[in-house]
Amino acid sequence: QVQLVESGGGLVQPGGSMRLSCIASGSTGSITRMGWYRQAPGKQRELVATITSGGATNYADSVKGRFTISGDVAKNTVYLQMSSLKPEDSAVYYCNAARVIATIVLPKYDYWGQGTQVTVSS
Repeated sequence: QVQLVESGGGLVQPGGSMRLSCIASGSTGSITRMGWYRQAPGKQRELVATITSGGATNYADSVKGRFTISGDVAKNTVYLQMSSLKPEDSAVYYCNAARVIATIVLPKYDYWGQGTQVTVSS
């Protein structure tokens, strides 16, 4: 099993910045990708950004140019630097760690954090 602990989040004004952090522990040797997803009220959970053990990153179109994912999968850490935040970025943000083979996430190795609330409001 893998445990994920997120930190950061809270209330920020539109146009502001915020940084989320996630640390994984446990049986992390199987993990090849970490990332962030978010879920707003009444909406499905959606991908925000991911980073692979090789350093490749992927972003949702809605956050490209505003959010930056960083970290080291081998060191079990991932960060999300969010800038130019908009009210529509408000959501619960979840850290994810997974084993991915040829773009397929193996269900047995798909782990989630408890989530952290990000609210963008004046």
